[in-house]
Amino acid sequence: MVAALIGYLIGSLPLGFLIARGRGGVDLRRVGSGNVGAANVYRSVSRSLGVLVMLVDVAKGASGVLLARLLFPGAGEQAALAGLGAIVGHVYPLWLRFAGGKGVAVACGVFSVLAPLATLSAAVCFVGVTWVTRYVSLGSVLASLTLPAVEWTRAGAGPESLVAAAASVLIVFRHRGNLARIARRTERRLGQRAVVNP
Repeated sequence: MVAALIGYLIGSLPLGFLIARGRGGVDLRRVGSGNVGAANVYRSVSRSLGVLVMLVDVAKGASGVLLARLLFPGAGEQAALAGLGAIVGHVYPLWLRFAGGKGVAVACGVFSVLAPLATLSAAVCFVGVTWVTRYVSLGSVLASLTLPAVEWTRAGAGPESLVAAAASVLIVFRHRGNLARIARRTERRLGQRAVVNP
C-alpha cells in the first residue's frame, strides 16, 4: 500500500493545470471538457502546451514506477501498484478536489516502464485510430483496451497485466461521456478548438 500511496501522490500533482494556468492563463476546469489533461490543454490553450503537458504527464507516470522500483527493489508488484496509484492520482487528484484528467498520458508513462512492448502496441493503435477517425478519445479507449490484451498474451496474469486491466477499466469509464458524444456525432475531432464554459 505504501507504493500505491507514493504513486498516487506523484500522479495527483496537477502539473497540466499549473502549466496551462501559468503559461496560457487558462483554468482548464472552465474550458472544453473541464479535464486537466493534455488533450484539453491542446484544444483549449495551444498545441505546443498540449504536447508539453502530455510529456510531463508521461514523465509523471514513469517516475512513480521508477521511484517504487528504487524503494522496493525486486518487488514487481510494488512497482505495478505505484503505477496504478499514479493513474488514479491523476484522474482523482487530491489537490483539485478529485477532478482531474483521464489518465491516458500518465498510463503511457507507467506502462512504458512496466510493459514497454505492450505500450508500443497500444501507441500504434492510438495513432492509427486517431489518424483515421480524428477522435482522440476513441484512440485512447481502444489503445487502453489493446494494452492489457497484449500484455496478458505476452506475460500471462502477472501484476503488470492485472494493473493494465484495472487501468483500462478506469480509462474507459472516464471516457464514457466521449463515447456517448461519438455515438451522437457531437464529439470534437482533433484540431477543433474548445470554448470557455459559461
